[in-house]
Amino acid sequence: MANLYNKDSPFQVYISFKKYLDVLEHIRYNDRLEYRVSYAESLIDSTRNFKELRDGFQDINLLEKYEDLIRILLADLFPTGLTKNEIKAASIPLSNITFNYTERFKNILKDAGKDFEIELRNITDNEFYVFCCCLILQSYFKKDIKSTIPFYYDIPNKQGIMKHYKITVNSDFTEIIPTETAKIPDDDILDMLLENLDDFQLWKKYFPSQSWILKGFTIISLVDCTSEVALSDLKSSMIEIDPENLNPDENLTEIFKSYFDVPELSFGLMTFNKKEQKLDKLPIYESLLTNHILDFWINTFDEQTRRTTFNNLSHNSKPVVVSNVNNLDEHVQQLPSFRILKDNNINSFMVIPIMKDNELLAIMEFTSPIAGSFNGLKLKKMEFFTDMVLFSLSRFYFEKNYQIEAIIQREYTTIHDSVIWKFRNEAEKYFTASLGKKIHTLKEISFKNLTPLFGVSDIRSSSEKRFNLMLQDLNHQIEKLIEILTLTNSDSEKFLLALEVFENELNNEIKADTEQRFQRLLREEIHPFLQGKLEIKTSREIKTKIKEYFALVMAQTDLFYSHRKNLDDSITLVNRKLADMLDESQVKAQDIFPHYYERFKSDGVEHNLYIGHSIAPELHYTFKVVHKLRYWQLKTICKMELEFQSFKTALPVQLDIASLIFVYNEKIDIRFRMDEKRFDVDGAYNSYYEIIKKRLDKAHIKDSAERITAPGKITIVYFGMENQKEYLDYISKLQKKGILQHDIEFLKVEDLQGITGLLALRVSISQNH
Repeated sequence: MANLYNKDSPFQVYISFKKYLDVLEHIRYNDRLEYRVSYAESLIDSTRNFKELRDGFQDINLLEKYEDLIRILLADLFPTGLTKNEIKAASIPLSNITFNYTERFKNILKDAGKDFEIELRNITDNEFYVFCCCLILQSYFKKDIKSTIPFYYDIPNKQGIMKHYKITVNSDFTEIIPTETAKIPDDDILDMLLENLDDFQLWKKYFPSQSWILKGFTIISLVDCTSEVALSDLKSSMIEIDPENLNPDENLTEIFKSYFDVPELSFGLMTFNKKEQKLDKLPIYESLLTNHILDFWINTFDEQTRRTTFNNLSHNSKPVVVSNVNNLDEHVQQLPSFRILKDNNINSFMVIPIMKDNELLAIMEFTSPIAGSFNGLKLKKMEFFTDMVLFSLSRFYFEKNYQIEAIIQREYTTIHDSVIWKFRNEAEKYFTASLGKKIHTLKEISFKNLTPLFGVSDIRSSSEKRFNLMLQDLNHQIEKLIEILTLTNSDSEKFLLALEVFENELNNEIKADTEQRFQRLLREEIHPFLQGKLEIKTSREIKTKIKEYFALVMAQTDLFYSHRKNLDDSITLVNRKLADMLDESQVKAQDIFPHYYERFKSDGVEHNLYIGHSIAPELHYTFKVVHKLRYWQLKTICKMELEFQSFKTALPVQLDIASLIFVYNEKIDIRFRMDEKRFDVDGAYNSYYEIIKKRLDKAHIKDSAERITAPGKITIVYFGMENQKEYLDYISKLQKKGILQHDIEFLKVEDLQGITGLLALRVSISQNH
């Protein structure tokens, strides 16, 4: 059996004129006008000997055989008086097979060339199949499906310009009939199908291939909508930018040809670099653009002339349209720019500034060797396209910035706002080079001569607390296991003995690998044994206790975790609240002077600030900035301590924090470490600062066993008396505000390895603030 479709479908298709002949039958017996009755009778009689025209056929050769008869039969549907105006034909439903064309349609197909084959535009095989099924729902099941897929034919004209025609279809003379193998789904199934239009296999399940009959013919009418389709294509090609592949639609030139109806067209586009007052080429468009006029502009005029021109554009941004360059004034034809036009065979052009908020964003040029290609009407069409250009340029810059950010994130790390400008400069060079298919090696990022500020709010004795809570968890677990295993039969005795050994080890002589060996015993022996008890006939009491036991076990470790979880939850809460408070305060600190800021959360919150001219070279920098930020730091740490006091009693595990500030006057350099994706101090000399920071945490008061830090107090460590005077002034201000108490301690810090002469101030936080 022949298939009239070149795609799979649920239909067996038959060309048939039965429904139209039925209309003629109705006229024959019901029309009161005698001439119409006679006309209908003659048409019916002319087809009487050609039964296949009524019953249906699949041999498309019969269309040619009966061509004259079909033309006479369908004369009412194809009036002779409209044949040179209407683009109309009969067709096999939903196929590319058309016949009985109007004169205008014939001429369109003739201009397209003898090798051109008409076919529907942009519809996949699966979409076509589902659309056929929707026709069944509309015609046979009487489903009111409002939305339909618009169909288009793309047909080139004599000049090679692609013209686009929207198809309207009259299906009055078709009928859809189920075969014996057809399925008749109920309403629930039909509704479910309509909710899953993309599920091709689901539709095919309920409407198998060729399980329905489609008989008849359709009348298709074409409307030239080239401008609308080209405009839509322009919108798609300029808006749909792939962030991973910033390349334009290679058909862009052909789309412009269709939109402007210009068979020989070139276009150019350059963006305006406001900072440097110049035009920039777009590397992604290099293979498509022909910047004859704009290239001359940027390569010929001197910098002052270009700047003056761009400034004038902000006040007078009217486009330039020349329909025929040969009609230009004689003095214009003497200018060097005119020679550029003639040398490049440009006889008609448009130069159009793209403006946004009275600022120049880009300039487009359209050129053609055919005089008269561009005029005021073509420029008018550009108005519909200008917003798309603006959107596309904005989107390009957005994607450009997005990819620059991606380069920074990938090659560096999440960078603080105060220093991101330097990364952006380097990433932009990398991005521009990649667009031009060039290699650019990312340079090292560093900042010189910075003053560091360091502070930490440390959770006191967290390691000791974690160890003690670990013992509580493991002892509780052993206790529960002994309780369960004692209830089981004698095959658990070896486990009870092993647990007694671990219990004794935990509470008397714990070893480095005690916890790991206990985990191995649980994972490999005791837990499988208990799981087995759940799967066999065991008393309800034992099963209940086993289930209660496993509910307390942390799946990843096979250990009880409740006490340690309370500690970890407490530490997490403290870290989050203190870090959030520090971050929020940091926003205001950046207003004092932009600086690099980083913080870390572990058992407490640690932060580093680096301040210097190299971070914000455009701003005026003096050491007063450091004084202001040091005071900000002390005040912020005091507030963090006060905040901690307000919620510490609500913690699952009671904790204390001890805060410390280290004052360092020497300048240091920081360098971004590519391997670790973070900043670090640069050079052996500067590493001295890092060594001191690490050793201060557990440092003691000289000739004492007491730590220099203490809960509820702020400790400020420094080297010289100048710093002491500076911080006593800050402390005095905070005492007057009631934030600090009047109990200042002057301390000497014990000699650390390679570090001597450190001093410290220690003062208590007010309890009543």
